[in-house]
Amino acid sequence: MTTTIQVILCNCPDEGTAEQIARQLLNTQQAACINIMPGVRSVYRWQGQIETSVEVTMLIKAPVTQFDAICQTICREHPYTVPEIIAVPVSQGFLPYLNWVNEECVPNE
Repeated sequence: MTTTIQVILCNCPDEGTAEQIARQLLNTQQAACINIMPGVRSVYRWQGQIETSVEVTMLIKAPVTQFDAICQTICREHPYTVPEIIAVPVSQGFLPYLNWVNEECVPNE
């Protein structure tokens, strides 16, 4: 069963930033649920250097139609120049939960 739900991953520098973005996404009904997972260690190349930082990962559950709006909100609220915003389509899930995600979000027009 293919669904119209996605999980968007976004790393933030701290829990305060993640909470601020999460509340904005929920208040505007762009997302139905966001998990904030602290203590993620990221190792990446940035401007020619290998960097390591402790970040907070957000798992944002939302309809695929909300991706552009969610990207705009994250980019407006996020302190990074290039925030990680990656959408993973949900191929299967518990139908009552998937229905709830759709019902909690305002259709993006």
